[in-house]
Amino acid sequence: MRAEIVTTGTELLLGQIDDTNATYLARQLRDLGIDLFFRTTVGDNELRIAQALAQALARADLVITSGGLGPTVDDVTREAVARVTGRPLVLFPHLLGQIEAFFARIGATMSENNRRQAYLPEGSIPIENPVGTAPAFIVESEEGTIISLPGVPREMRYLMEHAVVPYLRKRLGRREAIVTRVLRTVALGESRIDQALADLERSANPTVGLAAHPGQVDVRIVAKAPTQAEAERMVAEFEAEVRRRLGAAIYAVGETTLEEAIAAQMQQQGLTLAVAETLTQGEITRRLSAYPAVMQGGLAAADGATLVRLLGLADEGSGGDERAAAVAAHLRRAWRTDWALAVVEDREGTLWAAVARERATDTRRLGFRGQDDRARAWITTLALDFLRRLNAESGDREDITDDRTAQTGAH
Repeated sequence: MRAEIVTTGTELLLGQIDDTNATYLARQLRDLGIDLFFRTTVGDNELRIAQALAQALARADLVITSGGLGPTVDDVTREAVARVTGRPLVLFPHLLGQIEAFFARIGATMSENNRRQAYLPEGSIPIENPVGTAPAFIVESEEGTIISLPGVPREMRYLMEHAVVPYLRKRLGRREAIVTRVLRTVALGESRIDQALADLERSANPTVGLAAHPGQVDVRIVAKAPTQAEAERMVAEFEAEVRRRLGAAIYAVGETTLEEAIAAQMQQQGLTLAVAETLTQGEITRRLSAYPAVMQGGLAAADGATLVRLLGLADEGSGGDERAAAVAAHLRRAWRTDWALAVVEDREGTLWAAVARERATDTRRLGFRGQDDRARAWITTLALDFLRRLNAESGDREDITDDRTAQTGAH
């Protein structure tokens, strides 16, 4: 089965709000094993919505709409579906009763325009909405199936999960099992990962796709098979190959964040941490502060000289690695933590990270400059990854060579 999502709303078209509904619906279709090739956004105009629906029906078996089922004049999805399917709008009395009951339940008076919401294309399969006033509906025709859902995210999700997904499962009957696994990588740019996995990305089943974020890239593996066990086996084989090629760049599976993975590592070893950072606007501290069992506190400053001065350290003649190491070592002793992470720039603007422990201090040149949002995200992620890798190594062996320096590429 092929599907298309059509979300309506001028506010979406103009970028005034993010289209989270389409993202949610795409994931639901993915989990059902339904192919999604197109997503369309159209403003609140009946004719243009009808045109978008006609185009969608020409290239998909299933069209899911979101939005335009409210009571106001610009809520015209019902009219557009009626137009494209050649059906008149008719009153569904039991839906009107449900809408009236909803208003009575919340102690409000129903406006006359709410009656519009009980009018659906003739022959529709109505879907009552117990969490709102906008009923959903399904229109089955020779051209394909249209499922229209409200645009309010809470209502849309409720109706999708409680009514539409069961309907689609019944329609699909005996279907292939689909298994999805997401490997989360860090400190490698999308182009480098693409080079490493290019042949796997050309596979038809399983499929491999990349989703890039600043400093991180998700590798998504999806397999379809007649049985769940076979799909799991196919994913496991591809995952093993991806891990062989990317190695330690993979830090987790699923939705785990980098800071969550680090906190779990350190908490398992009973370690505490303090952070001192410059040029990051305190981003490292913010990301780790959700884990108070590990994170004891952070200190942020505008630049390295200010940070050194705040800590009362001498700074004459020291290079970036020496400055970062001195800050980390001082912070660990002063705050009495097991580990301390410092991110400090040198006089040329190069960023350095240092991790101080009881018997060793390691430094790394981060290899990324700048103070905009993208640079800040990369710097933060590279520093956290340095901490993660040292922590992983410390779990295997206690003595790590002092003052190691490494270059981390961002592209």
